[in-house]
Amino acid sequence: MKTFRSIFRPVVTALCAAGLFASSAIAGPRQAAEGEYVVAAADCYAIGQQVADQHGGTLAKASESNQGGQSVCVIVVLVPAKDGQRPRRVQVVVPAN
Repeated sequence: MKTFRSIFRPVVTALCAAGLFASSAIAGPRQAAEGEYVVAAADCYAIGQQVADQHGGTLAKASESNQGGQSVCVIVVLVPAKDGQRPRRVQVVVPAN
């Protein structure tokens, strides 16, 4: 029984490491049709932070979308309300440049 454990642990560890390596290799950057790499998620987050600052709220969501063939960022900001009411939800669509 101890022999089985001594063999089983390194095998499981090696399989887990191989799985992590394979998943990170597969989940690499996507290549766009024109040959440019898509990094819009990070850009949309940065744009979302700027929009949240302009509206005086907090960034709730920043995601990339395709509308009319154009790549856009859909930004959702929660703006605090007055007199203890619920915050307002403001959705802004901006070009992902």
